[in-house]
Amino acid sequence: MVKQRRKKKKDIVFVTGPQLSQIIQKWQKWFTIEKNCSSHTLDAYSRDLSNFFLYLSEHIGFAPNVADLGDITTRDFRGYLAKRHNDGISRASVARLASTLRNFFTYLDRNNIVHNSSIKLIKTPKLPVSLPKPLAPEEAKEAIDIIGKLHKTKWIAARDMAILVLLYGCGLRISEALNLNVLDLPEENTILINGKNNKQRIIPLLPIISQKIKIYRDLCPVTLKKQQALFIGAHGKRLNAGVVQRQVRKLRLIMNLPKTATPHALRHSFATHLLAGGGDLRTIQELLGHESLSTTQRYTAVNQERMMEVYKASHPRAQKK
Repeated sequence: MVKQRRKKKKDIVFVTGPQLSQIIQKWQKWFTIEKNCSSHTLDAYSRDLSNFFLYLSEHIGFAPNVADLGDITTRDFRGYLAKRHNDGISRASVARLASTLRNFFTYLDRNNIVHNSSIKLIKTPKLPVSLPKPLAPEEAKEAIDIIGKLHKTKWIAARDMAILVLLYGCGLRISEALNLNVLDLPEENTILINGKNNKQRIIPLLPIISQKIKIYRDLCPVTLKKQQALFIGAHGKRLNAGVVQRQVRKLRLIMNLPKTATPHALRHSFATHLLAGGGDLRTIQELLGHESLSTTQRYTAVNQERMMEVYKASHPRAQKK
């Protein structure tokens, strides 16, 4: 079997004047710090901005520079979003494009580089509210057991199991788990997590999580130093999220799970199962690190949906004859 090389992402090119190019680089640094975002998120927003300046250069007939940004009208912004929508991208992607533009022009405004109020008139497309899609409790447990047997190398299999136990047991985002260093491991039974926007939260660490992490560290061929990444790849560097996602895709095929069964689904499972077990929304909000309670409230809808499914399947009067 011939292995196909993964295509490398194309370099991001900004069709702009040199002064504007420098400002974009400063915005990228600011955006990374302001949002505490991953390289993947920065890449997505940068590509959005690159596409906008390509559209603008074609629209005005030359590469725009800083002075031209104040002349961009609401019609120009809407024209760009409409074109991208007509190109076939989803409403969610159009919403992100609008968010990128607002973010960039907010940066320009705050730093007294350019003031353009036209962007404030652009409304983000309303998106349908999608409910989180958690695994059932028995599916989550089985997934953890199976992933610990998927890889032929024992320490890597133990690592993958430790990560999934951490995601499900603490409700972490995959980026939060992989950003952990050895020194972040607690001596007590709680762990401090740095979440989005550098917001910290304390999460109880169940004994089974500490146990699985210890098994992984004992089997790991590298002695992990305190300043080093807790979860490393085969070459000793910080583990990439894509490796975990790939293993979970294999897991999906084995267990015949839907595409929604991703590492993030374990975070959804954590919240949904806590709520089903009697956990209150405020506590779950704190554990997940949500800014708004409304984000956490989505899990009540999931819980109600599950209750209706059980009711319809179990109640004699609800069953079709």
